[in-house]
Amino acid sequence: MATLQGPLLMVVAMAGFAIEDAFIKILARSMPPGQIAIVIGLVGTAVFALILRRQGLSLFVPEALRGAALARTLCEVGAVVAMTLGLALVPISVVGSVLQAMPLVVTLAAALFLGEKVGWRRWTAILVGFAGVMLIVRPGTEGFDHRALLPLAAVVLLSARDIITRRVPRSVTSLQLAGWGFVASILGGVVMLALRGEGFVRPDATGAAMLLACAALGIVAYAALVLATRSGDIALTTPFRYSRLVFALLIGVLVFDERVDGLMLVGCALIVAAGLYTMIRELRLKRL
Repeated sequence: MATLQGPLLMVVAMAGFAIEDAFIKILARSMPPGQIAIVIGLVGTAVFALILRRQGLSLFVPEALRGAALARTLCEVGAVVAMTLGLALVPISVVGSVLQAMPLVVTLAAALFLGEKVGWRRWTAILVGFAGVMLIVRPGTEGFDHRALLPLAAVVLLSARDIITRRVPRSVTSLQLAGWGFVASILGGVVMLALRGEGFVRPDATGAAMLLACAALGIVAYAALVLATRSGDIALTTPFRYSRLVFALLIGVLVFDERVDGLMLVGCALIVAAGLYTMIRELRLKRL
């Protein structure tokens, strides 16, 4: 059972994130995306501030407002804008599919900016994965929707966030970084409201409940993700990140009546295969 703990927690985390995405998409029909991001950010910030306080720590420390930590937060702000607008405007199946390219982008960025060695096998996997993304987004074709570039921008910004995280001083804890992720959601929401010229809309009882559910799901999913990465065999646990794709496709088809065609499924298969190969290859190299 201990062996299964990591994978099960990872599946729970990915399901939580996928359901949160669905709630955001539904809420965006009746309220500005910026408002959704702000409310989620406020609830998450409050929760992590309380957790940190119980541990004798503070969320708002000077180290979080300079250098790599600040750059990380700014990337997260941009990612919140791109991701939230993407969920509001793009089919959730497309958003969920494109997000799976993130491990490949992180590997690419590590090679280009951190000087990590990437052999021809992983370069090939990266190219195969990007080919999969192109099959989903389909630039230059009749079915191309420029709004599909929003989740792709989110992937780039989230990958930059993960790369920059490696440069954040150890004096800034993981919980503090997680809390600042929710602060970034507040800032991203303010940016969206300003860019789109929108104001707050008073939600009805159902909308208010869904907003709180979004925030709760995000917190629970994040906690499950942290526990998953710290328990069990990482080589066994990490591939289950791709379960988010399954949840996104199912939600897209069953809840939002989205159409998933053959090209999109091929693109998803290429991204997952390339990502899994890259993960396995990196784990093998670390053990040598």
